[in-house]
Amino acid sequence: MPSRPRNLLLALALAASLLGCAGSIGDDSHVPGGVESAAAAIDPPGTSHLRKRAASRRTVGERAARIALKAVGVPYVWGGSSPAGGFDCSGLVYWAYGRLGIELPHSSYALYGMGRRVARSRMKPGDLVFFWGLGHVGIYVGRGRMVHAPSSGRRVEVVRLGKSHYGRALIGARRIVRG
Repeated sequence: MPSRPRNLLLALALAASLLGCAGSIGDDSHVPGGVESAAAAIDPPGTSHLRKRAASRRTVGERAARIALKAVGVPYVWGGSSPAGGFDCSGLVYWAYGRLGIELPHSSYALYGMGRRVARSRMKPGDLVFFWGLGHVGIYVGRGRMVHAPSSGRRVEVVRLGKSHYGRALIGARRIVRG
C-alpha cells in the first residue's frame, strides 16, 4: 500500500503533466507557456540529458535564439537594446547576437544585408526573419516560431508564423554566421 507522501507526489506529477499538456493548447498567434514552450522549440522534450554535451555543438544561431528567448516579457521600447531598457525589434537581434560577440547593426533595414539568404523551407533557429518591407525583424526559434519585440505597448514574445499575419507578411530570412 503506497504511503501518503508517495500519493501526494503522484498527484503533483499528474497535475504537472496535465498543466504541461494544457500549455500546448491555444491560439496560433502566441505560444502559451512562454519561455519554457519556446525553449522546447529548440530542445524538444526528452532531450535534456543531451544538453551539456550538445551545448558545445550548438550553432551560433541556436545560441542567439536561446539568448533572445530569455528576453520574453521585456517591454517594447523604440530604440531599446537591453533587457533593462527594453527592446525594439532590431534591438533584440542586436543584443542577442552581441552577447555572442557578433556585432550587428541596430536597424532591420541594415540587418537584411547581413549574412546569407535562406529559403523559408530551410530556416533554422537563429535565422533572422523580416516582414513588411523590412520594417520588422524577429529571430526564428524553430518549429515555425519566432521571438520578437512587436510594437509599443507590448512585450517581447514568441509567436507562430504559420497562418498568422506574420507568416503572410514574411519577405525573407537571413542566416548570420561567425567570421
